Amino acid sequence: MRVLFLAPNSPKTGNCTTAERIRNHIVAAGHTCVLCDTREFSSASDVSSLMTQEPRFEAALAIHLFKGGRLLLGDTSLVPFGVVFGGTDVNEDVKDEHKRAVMEEVLRKARFAVAFTDKLKERAKVLLVRNVRVHSSGFLQLLLLTCQSKLSAKVGNLRVFLLVCGLRRVKDPLYLLEAFAEWHSQNPLVVLIIIVPKVSKKYIPIFTKLYLAADLSQEELHAAMQKSFALVNSSLSEGMSAAILEAMDLGLPVLARDVPGNAAIVEHEVTGLLYTSPQEFVSLSRKLLDGRGLQERLVRNGKNYITACHNPMKERITYQKLVETLY
Repeated sequence: MRVLFLAPNSPKTGNCTTAERIRNHIVAAGHTCVLCDTREFSSASDVSSLMTQEPRFEAALAIHLFKGGRLLLGDTSLVPFGVVFGGTDVNEDVKDEHKRAVMEEVLRKARFAVAFTDKLKERAKVLLVRNVRVHSSGFLQLLLLTCQSKLSAKVGNLRVFLLVCGLRRVKDPLYLLEAFAEWHSQNPLVVLIIIVPKVSKKYIPIFTKLYLAADLSQEELHAAMQKSFALVNSSLSEGMSAAILEAMDLGLPVLARDVPGNAAIVEHEVTGLLYTSPQEFVSLSRKLLDGRGLQERLVRNGKNYITACHNPMKERITYQKLVETLY
């Protein structure tokens, strides 16, 4: 079967990682899967035109109910399709009346909808969703190549707190800046490194008392994680953070902002630490620095959680079965 896969696919983002992973699952089942960035299309008619070209697509899949799902309405709705919640669609876009109406139409026509967590499923009930399949998204175990991290010269005896995100409002990358800068002035051995896929010059003067790195490869990013003390998430809203799951799998403690998407995969003081303010972040970070037992417990429980709930082979089988429903 030839499947069109639409996703917000900015390079080196969580959506990009998720889309590539799901595409690999579909291809592994013997199907042809063409992954396209939703930004390439201005309307459903553009997708419709693509659908009518030879060889024709027989089914479609989209990540994000509004950004991807809306492009599968119109004439293309005659092709069976499924959708995967992105996170911002259910957490943010639902607040917009127009977007909500579009997403409800997408859900009415979709053969299936996938939510990454139970909490995301419950949130989706706002859209009057019925029979949403809940699947904990796993991720491929990527081979960590032997490479020299760009950060190696800076690490040494420092305690590196690593924040991996895009420079978008919803990621709120500067949320911890003031509190961390004050903490750094008291303890120069703690540093915050922000890794972003692309840096705008207007942001550069703001980043004081921290390091900014851009355009790391997947291998370099994982190497940086392994050289860091903890993974930080400061997002205003999350669907499911791939960076958090990768950190857990690599044995890195996680400190995440207490928002629904993060709380769905991070259990406070069990698989990670959840904070509600910059001051609480610093307090918990100090506790983590001073508590070897806490570090070891979070790492152990985090890896166990990944094994139990985000097994990549189980995810592959699930998506392959879902694609079969589009025949």
